[in-house]
Amino acid sequence: MRILLTERSQRPVAGQLVLARVVSIGQHTRVELANGRRAQLYIGGNVILAYGNRYAPDQFEGMVPPDLAPCRLFAAGGLAGLVVARHESMDEPTQIEPLGLIADERGVPLNLSDFALPILPSPVPRPPVLMVCGTSMNSGKTHAASFLVRGLTRLGYRVGALKVTGTGAGGDLWRMADAGAVVTLDFTDAGHASTYRVPLEGLRAIPGCLLAALAGQAVEAVVMEVADGLVQQETAALLADSAFRECVDGAIFCAGDALGADAGATRLERLGYRLLAVSGTLTRSPLAVREASTLLRVPVLGPLEIESPDCIAPLLPWQSQTGPRAGGSGNDLSMAKLARGAFAG
Repeated sequence: MRILLTERSQRPVAGQLVLARVVSIGQHTRVELANGRRAQLYIGGNVILAYGNRYAPDQFEGMVPPDLAPCRLFAAGGLAGLVVARHESMDEPTQIEPLGLIADERGVPLNLSDFALPILPSPVPRPPVLMVCGTSMNSGKTHAASFLVRGLTRLGYRVGALKVTGTGAGGDLWRMADAGAVVTLDFTDAGHASTYRVPLEGLRAIPGCLLAALAGQAVEAVVMEVADGLVQQETAALLADSAFRECVDGAIFCAGDALGADAGATRLERLGYRLLAVSGTLTRSPLAVREASTLLRVPVLGPLEIESPDCIAPLLPWQSQTGPRAGGSGNDLSMAKLARGAFAG
C-alpha cells in the first residue's frame, strides 16, 4: 500500500519520490519511464519523479527544494527540484506542482535508496576495470565507452559496463548494452538519483557496490564511465581517492580539443592513473587528432580504432597475463573497502 504525504512544509531529500502535476511544458517535453520509453508530458497530467540535485553545465544546475512548493523538472530521467542555473541554449524548464511525497504503509517516504542493490562480498580476484572519463559533459565519454565495450567483446571477453556518477537516465547504459555488455549498472542501482552533492563517503560506496554486483555474472572485463569533467567536484573527489584509483587498471580520456586532451591526460597521470589512450569528440577532426598527437605520449583513438581488436588488445594492461580470465591488478583489499563504503579519512 502507498500513502501520499501532502503537507507542503515537508522538507524533501534527494531520492524521495514525488507525485506531481505538470503546470507548463518547457525544455523537457517527455520523461523517461523505467522501460526506457520517453512518455509525452501534458499540462494537467500527473507524473512520478524523484527529487535530486543536478550538475549539467550544458543544461541545468538544480537542487532539492526546501519544501513541496512548485518547482521544475530539469532532467529527462525524471529529476525534480529548483533550478539554480541554466545554459543559455536551454528553454525554461518544465514546471511542476508537487501533490505529495509517496510513502509506504507506515507513512515513511519512499526513496530510491530503498531499492538499492545489497552490498555483496567483493570478488576475488576482481575482473580488470577500464575507466573512461573526460574534460566535461558531452566530451564523448559514453561514445568511447560503448566502442570500448564493443572492442573487448570482439576480443572474446564477457564485458560488464558501469556508470558510477552522473544524473539518472537509461540512455548511456542502453548504448553500452547494445554494444555487447552482458550486464549494465549505474549509481541508481546503488540508490542515488544523481551523484551531485553526494558526500565522498557515499561516492566511495558506489563503485564497490556495483563491481561486487557483477561478481556473479561471470564478467571478465569492466568498462566504467565517470561522468562530467575532471574538475567537477564529485568527479575530482572520487578520482583523488586512493582506494578508487587502485581499482582502475587503465584509463581512456576523452576531450573535445588538443589542449583539453593534454591538460586532462597530465592531470590523470599526476593522480596516478595508467593512461592507455585519448579519445572523444576531438577525433571527429583529423587536424585536432594531429594536434593532440604532437602533445601526448599515448595514442589518440577514434571509435572505430577503439572497437578494433588489433588496435585495443596491445593497450590492455593485463594482456601479458593468461588471457580473458586473468583478472585485474588484484587489489582485493581496495575492492572490499569500496564495497563496504568504509574508509579512513
